[in-house]
Amino acid sequence: MDRKTGALALAAILSVAVLHSHAQQADLPEIGTFSILGYDPATGELGAAVQSRVFSAGNGVLWGEANVGIVATQAIVDVSYGPQALALLREGRKPEEIIKTILDRDPDPGYAGQPWPKAGRQFAVMNPKGEYAAYTGPQAPTWAGNKSGKYCTAQGNILAGEAVVTGMVKNFEQTTGPLSIRLVAALEGGQAAGGDTRGQQSAALLIVKKDCGVWLHNDTVLRLQVDDNPEPIKELRRLVEKALGFSSGARRARPGCEGVNGGPK
Repeated sequence: MDRKTGALALAAILSVAVLHSHAQQADLPEIGTFSILGYDPATGELGAAVQSRVFSAGNGVLWGEANVGIVATQAIVDVSYGPQALALLREGRKPEEIIKTILDRDPDPGYAGQPWPKAGRQFAVMNPKGEYAAYTGPQAPTWAGNKSGKYCTAQGNILAGEAVVTGMVKNFEQTTGPLSIRLVAALEGGQAAGGDTRGQQSAALLIVKKDCGVWLHNDTVLRLQVDDNPEPIKELRRLVEKALGFSSGARRARPGCEGVNGGPK
């Protein structure tokens, strides 16, 4: 075999390998998402926000419990990671330990008869002190990664690039005001950097603080979902600002809830 013939044969083999790889990836649904977990040390609120080119992404991504923690589960997702992480947080486990424990005990069972590799999972865990850990599996759909900040962690997959999570952390840290506004600003920063390469569809936000929700014995300060909208982050901001208007109009702060969601101090 001469050099030219050999080169053509090698190119053909590589082309087949690439096509096979793409075919395998095509068997998996595209489920790109970017999310952020955040903590407000001034009020004790824990919160999270997410955007995705997936219908009603908030239902599977965001998990939270007052005095326990906040969690995001995404990419080649096992939604049980959310409840599992909250259960381990209740035991007082550290976020890094929780990440390792959940991954170690994942049996990697596949999904509906197809591969659903745990090496493609992405999730983040934050405790009530704002301490956190995040994991991006090596097989998470590219571009995938996470970025650490002060009192926040941003993570995403099928993104335009690292600038998305960098922009999220930057906006969270540089924005002033209530946690809800800072979380929305983080999503805006991610979207401005390219966001989910497939576009936009849904966004959601969750904030918890013990007994600081509306009415009696409600730990949910805000739970907002925009499930199908061409500009879900814009609509999420509108809803957050509406909620802030109600909070700021309160006549007095409830004990332990001073300043929560922009309310009286």
